[in-house]
Amino acid sequence: MQRKFLVSGMTCSACQAHVEKAVSHISGVHSAVVNLLQNTLYVEYDEDKLVPADIVSAVRRAGYDVPSEKQNTAPQALAQAQAETLKMRFWFSLGFLLPLMYVNMGHMAGGLVPAGIMHNPGIFVLVQFLLVLPVLFLNRQFFTRGLKQLFLGAPNMDSLVALGSGAAVISGVWTLFKVLYLMQPENWSAAFETAGNLYFESAAMILTLVTLGKWLEARAKVKTSAAISALVRLLPAQATVIRSGQEVQIPVEGVVPGDILAVRSGERIAADGEIAQGSGWTDESALTGESVPQDKTAGAKVAAGTLLTNGYLQVRVLRTGKDTTLSQIISLVEAASGSKAPIARLADRVSAVFVPAVLGIALLTVVVWLFAGQDFSFALSAAISVLVISCPCALGLATPTAIMVGTGTAARNGILVKSAAVLERVNRITTVVLDKTGTVTTGKMQVSTVLPAKGITEEELISQAAGLEQFSQHPFARALVQYSKSKNISLPPGENFALEPGCGVIAQVGGETLRGGNLKWLSACGIEIPQGDTLSAGAAQGGKIPIFFARGKKYLGAVLYADTIKPTAAETVAQLKQKGLKTVLLTGDNELTAREVARQTGIETVIAGVLPQDKEAVISRLQASGEVVAMAGDGVNDAPALVRADVGISFGNGTDVAAESADMVLLKNDLTGVLVAFELSRAVLNNIKENLFWAFFYNILAIPLAAGVLYGPLGWKLNPMVAAAAMSFSSVCVVTNALRLRFFKPAEVKNKQTKGEKHMRKTLIIEGMVCGHCAARVERALNALPGVEARVNLGKKMAVVESAAALDEEVLKKTVQDAGYEVVSIQ
Repeated sequence: MQRKFLVSGMTCSACQAHVEKAVSHISGVHSAVVNLLQNTLYVEYDEDKLVPADIVSAVRRAGYDVPSEKQNTAPQALAQAQAETLKMRFWFSLGFLLPLMYVNMGHMAGGLVPAGIMHNPGIFVLVQFLLVLPVLFLNRQFFTRGLKQLFLGAPNMDSLVALGSGAAVISGVWTLFKVLYLMQPENWSAAFETAGNLYFESAAMILTLVTLGKWLEARAKVKTSAAISALVRLLPAQATVIRSGQEVQIPVEGVVPGDILAVRSGERIAADGEIAQGSGWTDESALTGESVPQDKTAGAKVAAGTLLTNGYLQVRVLRTGKDTTLSQIISLVEAASGSKAPIARLADRVSAVFVPAVLGIALLTVVVWLFAGQDFSFALSAAISVLVISCPCALGLATPTAIMVGTGTAARNGILVKSAAVLERVNRITTVVLDKTGTVTTGKMQVSTVLPAKGITEEELISQAAGLEQFSQHPFARALVQYSKSKNISLPPGENFALEPGCGVIAQVGGETLRGGNLKWLSACGIEIPQGDTLSAGAAQGGKIPIFFARGKKYLGAVLYADTIKPTAAETVAQLKQKGLKTVLLTGDNELTAREVARQTGIETVIAGVLPQDKEAVISRLQASGEVVAMAGDGVNDAPALVRADVGISFGNGTDVAAESADMVLLKNDLTGVLVAFELSRAVLNNIKENLFWAFFYNILAIPLAAGVLYGPLGWKLNPMVAAAAMSFSSVCVVTNALRLRFFKPAEVKNKQTKGEKHMRKTLIIEGMVCGHCAARVERALNALPGVEARVNLGKKMAVVESAAALDEEVLKKTVQDAGYEVVSIQ
């Protein structure tokens, strides 16, 4: 079982390592992963051996806390609240720091500091002491958390800040008493000299600058989770439910399956469901990335969070709460954001020993400088600089910030990533295996060619064949019936329909037996088909599939079907090859059909005639030959192959986003998503490498400088206040660099005609279109015609229609008229 816990009190990578270690050591825990950015802990454990209370106890023993269920709010809300708290702490701290610095630097202020302060060493140090106290109080959490973790043997960044600023305060208090002791008339000069060694301003500056860095870091954290926050905001707070014939407004939490929702134009749908009544256009862009509004009528499925842009719907609720598509997407994005990439392992190992190592270096710094002959004040200043300049936060944030922003950006582009490890594996892919049907092609069969037998008209063949197929739900049958409707061909009644698995269909039509199926079956039934083998071979070579029809023992003719290639397939394959990736087409179709699809799209290797259960073996063979394989398929038929591949990519439809077999789910049924996934994964991994380089480089360079390695040759020593500023902004730099991923823009893939196609084109001038929904309705109606691709220009009141076959003007006119508009002319 896996469960997420919210953990409070974590401030750096050392905290992350301590919590993971504490929970991982519990018997029955399989894995424990902390996301420092979200302050969450993901635990996979055996529920027969453990209960959640055991995990909570372990976290609390480690020095951190797990809020109760009532206190447990969304990580995004907590991040926002933390940012507001830190903002207030910073500005109040600054309000006391500025007068403290003013008094401390009074000798450079040209006498602007009151003489009573400047000319009395006792008042001079007491005023500074009183000004530093509010700063210490406002930032007391550094001491309470830091010292607690230190005593527990698990020091963190707060421990370093507490020790650094605390040492400065203790030194200042010692100096304060020393000044007061020396305040004898004859020793005032000594008292003034001693007062110059106060460190109150250093302590206040350290705490204020660290708080500033934490505030800026918290603000950036809020931005990194913007994608999740945007998804959460899609769900409306209220829903209109029809009960006892009346519309009632209730909180969305009160909606249950079976309820009927009333949704008006401009409202968001509160739950997943099916349209019971009404029609309208829904904007699903926030879920799928598809910007074109979708026409929805009775019986259509709708998802929670989608916007009804026009119309009125009554929706029967099917899923609510955590079962909705929207909640699944949020859960996937959160889980991916909370997971770790293998590249972070080095940072994790360093983080586990980082703070103790820094404490050791600080102690060693004091000892070395004292042995070198420097006074205690010098040695203490160097040690404080070491403590406050080290930045375990940068190490802890390097990976999760990039992953969170990257997975959020992927979600906005219609790509759901299951884990951070997937992003890293994508960058090692050498071969992309593409399923044919539904991946490279649309999966929608269309009538390509009608070949009536001698003495049979085309209309007669279509009437008989569609009359037979009207009882079948096979894609070929639906395509043929749709084709007959577009030709206004009436269908004869039939009866006794039967399916012959793997062969074809048979029924009684007009008192005679009609058969439709493959060449082998009809030949076995004693039907002579002239040049059947030649026709089959020629069709397969052209990427088409023939279905033969006969009435009794008389051959009626053949209908050739073709699966249309997705418009972006060829360009996507070309760009994948430009990136040095090998492409393979894997299909159960015959080799001639597969090679024709490969020829049109530019795919290099074809593996055809493979049954679904054998596709996994093909992936295994490729891996055995040294290839790192990504497999893109439909997620159901190709499930074993997707699991076997190094990266499995499935195509969702906006409602099935949690395909267990896939590592990535593309919500848009568009092959360009594969390309975008590769580009984004590369951008995220590069960002992680940049962050890790900065985190290691900064600490490796900064800690020796703070210890004073350049004091001997150059006489240069780092002030603790400068060290605090450097530490504060180092983690800010890491988070800011990760935020650059929000501006990621995928490469544009243009829709190209597939190779070898000759298009017929007609331009329709249409009256009656007045808005974007009108244009979308006409475009949708025309695109429903077999083999037709249409684009409507509302401004010019026209539609451009293209097809690989001849275009029947009467069919085009009737289609537009049925949609409610009028064709004025056709060019």
